[in-house]
Amino acid sequence: RDSAEAFARQMATGVQTPIGLRAGERLVAIVLATHDSRKGWINRLAVDPECRRQGLATRLIDLCEAHFRGLGIDIWAALIEDWNEASLALFRSAGYALADDITYASRRGRAGV
Repeated sequence: RDSAEAFARQMATGVQTPIGLRAGERLVAIVLATHDSRKGWINRLAVDPECRRQGLATRLIDLCEAHFRGLGIDIWAALIEDWNEASLALFRSAGYALADDITYASRRGRAGV
């Protein structure tokens, strides 16, 4: 699902928007803003390790929220693995409530995908 071909198919759906931040020509932070027409999802947020602690992740969250607002979507969410303390802290500091009563369930249609 992370191949160039899979990404192109995902982009063609119109519900996935990549948002990146550059330092000159260098891409230093990126996020995928997706939605299901009622909820916006902040996915795969990443900041170059050399550029962390500069507010770039917070800026990406702000840009995702603005994107969703422009689409009329006013519920925003992110799935964060419980071991990822940096991401948990980031979203807490951005005003996101962390649920303690939700269990993520997943089923794969294709093995190994």
